[in-house]
Amino acid sequence: MRKSTLVLATAAVLPFSLAACTEKTTASDGDIVVTATDDSCDVSATTGTTGSSTFQVTNNGSKVTEFYVFAEGDRAMGEVENIGPGLTRQLIVSLPEAATYQLACKPGMVGTGIRQDFVVTGDSQAATDESGQLAEAADGYRRYIRSQIVALQDTAAQFVAAVQSGNVDQAKALFPIARTYYERIEPEAESFGELDPKLDLREADLEPGQVWTGFHRLEKDLWVTGLQPDTNAVADQLLEDIQYLADQVNAEDYTIDPTKIAGDAQGLLDEISTSKITGEEDIFSHTDLWDFQANVDGSQAAIAALNPILQERNPELAQRIADRFADLDAALAQFRVGDGFVYYDTVTEAQRQELSRKIDALSAEVSQVQEVVAGQ
Repeated sequence: MRKSTLVLATAAVLPFSLAACTEKTTASDGDIVVTATDDSCDVSATTGTTGSSTFQVTNNGSKVTEFYVFAEGDRAMGEVENIGPGLTRQLIVSLPEAATYQLACKPGMVGTGIRQDFVVTGDSQAATDESGQLAEAADGYRRYIRSQIVALQDTAAQFVAAVQSGNVDQAKALFPIARTYYERIEPEAESFGELDPKLDLREADLEPGQVWTGFHRLEKDLWVTGLQPDTNAVADQLLEDIQYLADQVNAEDYTIDPTKIAGDAQGLLDEISTSKITGEEDIFSHTDLWDFQANVDGSQAAIAALNPILQERNPELAQRIADRFADLDAALAQFRVGDGFVYYDTVTEAQRQELSRKIDALSAEVSQVQEVVAGQ
């Protein structure tokens, strides 16, 4: 059944932007080569020194894979996602302290991954940032993350209240609004262990026996099955998990490395190009375009935080990225209705392909940012 257009409230967006994991087909001297398959994760080196490490990750398997570098407590220091079969992606990670980290390939992008230790030795490489640009970028992006968390908590509380009062129409209207604030910062949620699957796992990605919680479980209850006996408990769990995310990003020791900011920018664009463009994300509600815009907003926020560095080191790239963002924003604007968007199942295949081309063009430019920020 085709849906009528959906009108949603507008959310203010900070004028930020950035990129992260770059595509690269050949390894340079000193790069660590990772060869992933459906059941293996071979790494050319299991030790490194403090500072930046560059990984060239090739997927020789049949499934889309991911590659992560984890610190203690499963805190992701860097990640590159959505590596399709036959592709090679580059990840630059700052590892400033001597420690034992873990490298993980995730074939099928599920589970805890195929892991191995990566031992880093050497003196602390706390960045010497004479101009203060790196510190300012990190501080600016951290403020952005925290501002989105405040809005996420507020709108999610309203959404949950509507669900638990049985006001299905209101809950449906609030669903994509609350998700906006999450989708803008989702890569940071992915930094905290299994938090992202608890908040945002799709039904198609459930593993046998896995308990399904989060936004998409409630989405199905609202649009398909009707409210279930455990719907209220799932809604309560959503707020608890969002509170946990808020606690992490508001902690005094919460820091963000500028190369990670670049990674977030790229990851948000990858989110659109790999799953959202097909309509897989919001399969029950078809509110995908709201997610599209949120991912673009978040990527712009990351780039804006890094823009002073880009302007100094590669102003031509900074301008190309700004032009590509403007082009994509204009393309998304054609689907707006009032303060919201049309349902995605009303968007034709030709229109989806045009959006995909614009996202790919932007991603190609953003993919260069991490090397610029890392000074390579």
